[in-house]
Amino acid sequence: MLTKSINFQVRAVTTPEDRETFLDVPAKIYANNRYWIPPIRSSIAKEFTSDYPFSQYGKLQQFVALSQDTENPQPLGRIVAAVNQRLIEREGESIGLIGYFECVPDFEVAQALLTSASEWLREQGMTRVRGPIDLSTHNRCFFLVDGFDSPPLVMMPYNPPYYPEFIERDGWHKAKDAYAYDFPLDKPLPKEFEKAHRVACKSGVNFRPLRTKGEGFEKDAIAIYHIFTRAFAHSWSSTPRSEAEFLEEAKELQSIVDPDVFPIAEYNGEMIGFFMGLPDYNIPLKHVNGKLNWLGILKFLWYRRQIDQGRVITICSLPEYRLKMVPLALIYLGMQGGIQKGKPYKRAELSWVYEDNYPSRKLIEAAGGKIYKTYRIYEKAL
Repeated sequence: MLTKSINFQVRAVTTPEDRETFLDVPAKIYANNRYWIPPIRSSIAKEFTSDYPFSQYGKLQQFVALSQDTENPQPLGRIVAAVNQRLIEREGESIGLIGYFECVPDFEVAQALLTSASEWLREQGMTRVRGPIDLSTHNRCFFLVDGFDSPPLVMMPYNPPYYPEFIERDGWHKAKDAYAYDFPLDKPLPKEFEKAHRVACKSGVNFRPLRTKGEGFEKDAIAIYHIFTRAFAHSWSSTPRSEAEFLEEAKELQSIVDPDVFPIAEYNGEMIGFFMGLPDYNIPLKHVNGKLNWLGILKFLWYRRQIDQGRVITICSLPEYRLKMVPLALIYLGMQGGIQKGKPYKRAELSWVYEDNYPSRKLIEAAGGKIYKTYRIYEKAL
């Protein structure tokens, strides 16, 4: 149920106190939501610092909505307007972004936040606005529009059902949907996947786990970067990352990788594909309340033992090796790695997959995946 209209103001974030308030908003919005996973507060704060890579090719403005209570104003919402120059150069259009959106269930507050962000983008010369995208699709993006009855897996978003209602009521329209597929691990893959693995091996393709330590990890991460950049060069609304940016992100995930669900494909000693699976670390993160201090780390280590599911982020193969059945072989190896003796995984989520990515959707559905969550990015002319 929506709240009654309240007195409030929206203001640009300019002071250290404002920045703390901005970071406080989600905890208020999701105080009674059992599915929300608090993000690591320090990680979000880092994205607004001058040494964060985005500052080299973009600019942004944070906004917060506050109740007009002179004694104790309460945070009611937040939003960020951003200009990503790489996206503008890639798409050839002055497209601005909105992201980090959170809001109490009051449409007037939501509309004021969206208006403030749109006006700032218009002042920067933008003619269209797209979102939610937190600076780039490599961070966080999408509103969840269907599938609110379960928590998000690692690195996936969650929001109240009224967010899509509010943004559509403000005149935004769907730009593109994406799906998350549920994949129970209690049934074997169709025989075609094992056959594909045999065909790939006979064609000279070798498979091995991702290396997770030292120089081996860095070499694998660099190879993955070049394959990923080439394979997804034309992905919608995506912007290129530098090798340094990619390595920084990879190192943040290094300690949580399970190499048994991260197989690598090689041909003549060169990496040609990979299956990127990660354990669902949202399960322990739910208990640390967004803070990895000493107590948060202890809780994380304790609750990580409850992880019983994983997320498949990417199944990637260079185009010229798809006829060698490399994508199907990678799925076979990744899923087999997850169900081998001693592994805790009972299900996997394959996400996210754009609605018009028919080759990937066909592959996932042939393997037994079923759509169980739908996400959406919106647009609006300025």
